[in-house]
Amino acid sequence: MKLQYFASCPRGLESILSDELESLGAVEIKIVDGGVKFESTTEIMYRANLTSRIATRILCRVANGNYKTEDDLYNAALNVKWANLFNVSHGIKVSTTGVKCPLKSLDFMTLRIKDAVCDQFRSQVNARPNVEIRDPDIRIHLYLEADYFDLYIDTSGQPLYQRGFRKSSVEAPIRENLAAGILALSGWKPGDTLLDPMCGSGTFLIEAAMIALNKAPGLKRNFGFEHWKDFDSVLFKNIKSEYQAQIKPLVFSHIYGSDEDLRAIRVTKGNLEEAGLKTAVELSRKSFNDIVAPAKEGVLITNPPYGVRIGEDEDLARAYPLWASTMKQKLSGWRTYFLTSDLRMPKLMRLSPSKKTPLYNGALDCRLFEIKMVAGSNRT
Repeated sequence: MKLQYFASCPRGLESILSDELESLGAVEIKIVDGGVKFESTTEIMYRANLTSRIATRILCRVANGNYKTEDDLYNAALNVKWANLFNVSHGIKVSTTGVKCPLKSLDFMTLRIKDAVCDQFRSQVNARPNVEIRDPDIRIHLYLEADYFDLYIDTSGQPLYQRGFRKSSVEAPIRENLAAGILALSGWKPGDTLLDPMCGSGTFLIEAAMIALNKAPGLKRNFGFEHWKDFDSVLFKNIKSEYQAQIKPLVFSHIYGSDEDLRAIRVTKGNLEEAGLKTAVELSRKSFNDIVAPAKEGVLITNPPYGVRIGEDEDLARAYPLWASTMKQKLSGWRTYFLTSDLRMPKLMRLSPSKKTPLYNGALDCRLFEIKMVAGSNRT
């Protein structure tokens, strides 16, 4: 039996997520702002949670329709047989988001949906689930448009960009699914040389190493659907074993990372060790301007310091031309990609980007600048 789902993702990566889901066998795929709607079997939903490098959450729709008042939404939630989905002993959390929603308070609507779930449990089992804000077993999401709603139960639990092995991070780390999406947008493939000269917590390096070794990102974590009544533990175990068997032997994968901050190198090393990927990546401590091209051709991808992370605008204005000079001298023949919210970057570098892809790093409106390095200036 196929159910209807919504997979959310960082804005700008919807088409890549759509391709992922299609490759798994999802059908009726529709790209919307911030994600992808689709239909699939339970097995495909399990596979999507285990293997998607791009999705943030995968939500299963349990109710939808038109509404005018808070009571319409309460009654819709009351009609869902929640006790058939999960046990009353599981803690719940309800969240509400709205776009052009006419209701006065989304927080009040969240409380109303929580009441409906608890009232439905009382009518069925004469007990109600507890609310758990920090670490709920069951997450319920209400999405409101001007006169239409979708009510979902979360299949993923913790966000899917939490791969289950990041021990620590430096300031303002990039999320794993955004990093994986940028790798896809760059055209980097396993076997290509990859360099991140400002690696921070090592997110690009880890995501690339997992792709190179064909390691599914969700193998070391748990999921929300494991708390559902119809959870098929045998099927899920078999699927995990299948993906575990597909992991390639751990070898150096022509992935290089560096940073001038010794703490960043230590954090990256620890995260690589925790992920079981230390051998796949070569790390070194050096500044951007001291990098040495590890191959004649390759792909440089980085999320450089910007805004609060580096300090004043004057510091950036001085740094960019030096980075550009280093790239011209040492990276001729390379494709370079910079994710930044500082839209002055190419101009101050005096380099012309061949692509400018709008992306969001959390709430930050960013651009992924593609700059192809040739001898001399890139300015057209």
